[in-house]
Amino acid sequence: MQGLTAASTIHPEQLEQFQQLQGHLRDRWQSIEHSDQGDWDILVIPSLSLDQQELQKITGVHYYEERLLFSLIRLRNPRTRLIYVTSQPIHPSVIDYYLQLLPGVPFSHARERLLLLCTYDTSHKPLTQKILERPRLMARLRQAIRQDRAYMTCFNSTGLERELAIQLGIPLLGVNPDLLYWGTKSGSRQIFAEADIPCPDGSELMWTVEDLAAAASDLWERQPQLQRIVVKLNEGFSGGGNALLDLRPLQELAPEQAASSTRIAALQQRFESMSFQSTTETWHHFSQRIPQLGAIVEAFVEGEEKRSPSVQGRVTPTGEVEILSTHDQILGGPDGQVFLGCQFPADDAYRLQLQEYGRRVGARLAAKGALERFGLDFIAVRQPNGEWDLQAIEINLRKGGTTHPFMTLKLLTYGRYDLATGLFYNQQGCPKYYIATDNLHKESYTGLIPSDLMDIIAQHHLHFNSTTETGTVFHLIGCLSEFGKLGLTSIGNSPAEAEAIYNGVIAALDSETQADLSSNFSLPVPTFRNTWNGLK
Repeated sequence: MQGLTAASTIHPEQLEQFQQLQGHLRDRWQSIEHSDQGDWDILVIPSLSLDQQELQKITGVHYYEERLLFSLIRLRNPRTRLIYVTSQPIHPSVIDYYLQLLPGVPFSHARERLLLLCTYDTSHKPLTQKILERPRLMARLRQAIRQDRAYMTCFNSTGLERELAIQLGIPLLGVNPDLLYWGTKSGSRQIFAEADIPCPDGSELMWTVEDLAAAASDLWERQPQLQRIVVKLNEGFSGGGNALLDLRPLQELAPEQAASSTRIAALQQRFESMSFQSTTETWHHFSQRIPQLGAIVEAFVEGEEKRSPSVQGRVTPTGEVEILSTHDQILGGPDGQVFLGCQFPADDAYRLQLQEYGRRVGARLAAKGALERFGLDFIAVRQPNGEWDLQAIEINLRKGGTTHPFMTLKLLTYGRYDLATGLFYNQQGCPKYYIATDNLHKESYTGLIPSDLMDIIAQHHLHFNSTTETGTVFHLIGCLSEFGKLGLTSIGNSPAEAEAIYNGVIAALDSETQADLSSNFSLPVPTFRNTWNGLK
């Protein structure tokens, strides 16, 4: 087993030191969380400490360290100091863009409290590993951080992030790496069973292609009417580790038609022609990952009208479970399993049910000692009576694609999420809505440098208006020039306004780049709710 969730070796003295640091986080939590005048140093490590081979399936992934730049909005607190470390330098225009979003804080004052550090290393290693490998950079961090007034936050936590926290002597606001199994595909299924949450029929964790074929055969026997099966790498993410096996051409091998041994052999051979959700994936490579990461098989949820909602929560250092948000996710890829974006909030038909399921999962995670953010993804299928059937798909024990848009909204508006309605209200009591994406992707956008984007934002009035609290906040700006890919969060006072703002951004970018509007790109201009009809 080579996956990141495999048991990591740590010396007992180091583990005790880590637990003591985490205890400091509990003691300081009220001051960290609830005081806008708190005097804290925040170390942001936006490392994607995930399987590096799987990460390479994501276009422009080395720019995804910019997704946590929403953290700079925390400098609105005049006593907060923030240290942000990246693999490669961030364009100064991007930093200026975020600091100018701060309401009521002079730009120069915020800039003095921000320290940007860089490893100058674009190799395919997690950023945290790069930091640990540079003693002088570590020394700079120790010199910059006040140990008794600091904590570390990251995209996801592994043994690398734990080691960094120990070496710096500051607590890690993230899950203990020993608990990462509960965020895998197989671990998620166990949590669903414990929390009595419906999920598709599936298998336990398998480590060989032969066992996976046998598990697929068993699943087909349990559900003879099954049309498709999903094969999932245990540590895949954003749908890139999924493959779809179509059973409909194999009806002569159905449980009532063929012996089990014949069916297993045929399914194993059929794996080679599965539909992979990553355009760069092949069976040769995928099959090699099974002994390394493990895999499961799961029934594909069929339906004429499907959606992909999610709920986000967190477990605080004091053990409380908080529901943070719900979303309807926008999926794409060959079979509609790849995360492209989201809209907030989720449909009110199932919004509160999502919250309840999130609370149950959070309680199970808290009982196991988990900390910080978790996300819970579902497939929703409309039934003949008009009701929606929710099936849980996976748990993510990390920040995700819905984290930065929601935190951007929250930090810019000082607003609150209301559990009774599942809506987010600003300080004036106005509900807010947004549509967000990491995948606004067009070839014609390639070559736009950050300064070009700033020109377009100014010329077309695309900036976020702090008075009306509407407009667009951009991210993944560094990815634009090389890959023609951009992220954005369009915030409105209604779903229709958020959609109009989002569409306006695309129209402005298209007009400025003289794009062919008939060309394809990753995230089509959506129509709220109606886009989900027939989504697979």
